[in-house]
Amino acid sequence: MTTYDPTSTMRAARKQYFLANNFGAEGNYDDAWVDFHLGPLPCPFPNTKARIRAVKVHDLHHVLTGYHTDFTGELEIAGWELGAGCRTFGAAWVLNLGGLAGGLFVAPGRVFRAFVRGRNAESLYGRDLEALLDTTVAELRAATKVDAPPARPTAGDVALFALASLMGVAVAAILVSLVPLVVPIGLLSGVVRRAKTASA
Repeated sequence: MTTYDPTSTMRAARKQYFLANNFGAEGNYDDAWVDFHLGPLPCPFPNTKARIRAVKVHDLHHVLTGYHTDFTGELEIAGWELGAGCRTFGAAWVLNLGGLAGGLFVAPGRVFRAFVRGRNAESLYGRDLEALLDTTVAELRAATKVDAPPARPTAGDVALFALASLMGVAVAAILVSLVPLVVPIGLLSGVVRRAKTASA
């Protein structure tokens, strides 16, 4: 598990996060496609401006919350971000709802706890990114309340999680229906990239 110096800036911590997760020096934000694997099947999707806008904040949430970037960790942070709120970031809502649906089957307890944790914290969506990057890890953890003691779930938490789950299943069904379209693209993209690497 990667640990971050509480006194370092979020900019420095993000660089450490990129390197620890093999995301490249700049987080691969400029890549045209994003790789996602559904088991052994590559399911790439376009790295749209909306997705880039959201993932720049999403990455900072990983640093603050401590959720991993493995499959289960991404499902947990999807629950956390939904609980904390994604503001006007449409891509974040869609991807997190899809992730929440997956979490219902893979790690429902962990995703629910992450959702409740998010409900008692504050997300960074909608804030000035450059100002956030100049803030220290400790300051931003305090401001977002990510280190607050675990809260006991309320009836409201349960009701909102149930609603988010229903919406997530609907979103996931749409996303899964696109898999037959993107898998051939992913296979072809992988061949092209391997050929370029071999010739470099």
